[in-house]
Amino acid sequence: MKIVKLFPLMLLMFMACMTMTSCSEEDDTVEEYANWQVVNETRFQQLSDSVKLLLAENPDRKDWKRLKCWAKMTEEEGADTDYILVKVLGEGDAAASDMPLYTDSISVHYQGRLLPSHSYAEGYVFDQSYYGTFNPDLCLPSKMQLNTLISGFTTAVMNMHRGDHWLVYIPHQLGYGATATAIPAYSLLIFDIALVDFWPLQ
Repeated sequence: MKIVKLFPLMLLMFMACMTMTSCSEEDDTVEEYANWQVVNETRFQQLSDSVKLLLAENPDRKDWKRLKCWAKMTEEEGADTDYILVKVLGEGDAAASDMPLYTDSISVHYQGRLLPSHSYAEGYVFDQSYYGTFNPDLCLPSKMQLNTLISGFTTAVMNMHRGDHWLVYIPHQLGYGATATAIPAYSLLIFDIALVDFWPLQ
């Protein structure tokens, strides 16, 4: 009689243990983009603060740039997320005055990646014009219309001269935003861009 009464209790305890085991196994699963919004926004703010400090100490330095989005060109400073951050990797013809216009077509080498995540120690590469190691003499550039691209990429290219090679940090507000597509929402984008040429749209 006691065994019969204990059986439902033992069955209930067994099911609870199985449930706890399942939860434990699920807890071992590492989320690829855990706390992604916080991670990305924090990283961009850190970079922004560092670059602002560097430029405040020496406004004439050429290795870093902080460029306001082409669509937000006002006298006011604006938010940090109104800007892209640029690490200059190589300079083209700095003496040339011409730079691409918003309506131009461009020819560029580029690679876009995310911040490092669980499976991608160097950040997931979500788009690129070449594969393997970048070699401007061997890689074929991509041709595209500048005004069809995300604001951060467009802003960078509109400030480049032919031959410039930049590493560009784009906050999600000037990238793919807060909606998840093929790219996770709130992603800070890191683009390696080398401008080859540009010409008026025909």
